[in-house]
Amino acid sequence: MPPGEPLLRPDWIVNNLDIIGQRLAEHLGMTATAVAVGFLISFGLALLIRRRRALTAAVIGTAGILYAVPSLALFAFLIPFTGITFLTAEIALVSYTLLILVRNILLGLESVSPEVLEAADGMGYTNRQRLWRVELPIALPIIVAGLRIATVTTIGLVTVTSLIGQGGLGYLIVVIGINGFFPTATYVGALLSVALAVAADILLLAIQRRLMPWARVRATTT
Repeated sequence: MPPGEPLLRPDWIVNNLDIIGQRLAEHLGMTATAVAVGFLISFGLALLIRRRRALTAAVIGTAGILYAVPSLALFAFLIPFTGITFLTAEIALVSYTLLILVRNILLGLESVSPEVLEAADGMGYTNRQRLWRVELPIALPIIVAGLRIATVTTIGLVTVTSLIGQGGLGYLIVVIGINGFFPTATYVGALLSVALAVAADILLLAIQRRLMPWARVRATTT
């Protein structure tokens, strides 16, 4: 930072709202894509584990290894195959959601009591009907809790993908802010990342309450 340069320049923020908005939209898009794809893969893996319990250790273990791999090492591994692209960033981001989502989906489905399952079978529900009408509604709080953790984590990880030319708000933090010795951009990117994480968590909690009106009724009667 040049001598005398202020830590925060409101004039730069006002003059670059279009760039800030563009980077914020990129951050949202990358996060939503990673969480959505990660959830679909995790849901399929959780159902597979329920049918074949012998696969539990292999699936959870693989997801745990992917979660433990540092992002820079994962980028270095992927770039020779997928290049410095959006796809490389998304593969890495999706891989970090799997452990959280698979475990929470499994935990949610296993939280359904055997008595409830027996009652559903006694009513003539098929396995698919029982899953969608009985098990998932009961498991929803635990599943959404996993989604909230995965979403907030992914919002933070998206900034790291700026190292391969992606990154949304990470571009402001790293490329313009740190590399360009311009703290205003760093503060703007960091504060927007935090605000985005908080807003996403609140939104998912609101969606959970919307999908579970019986929980609100129970809360008001106790």
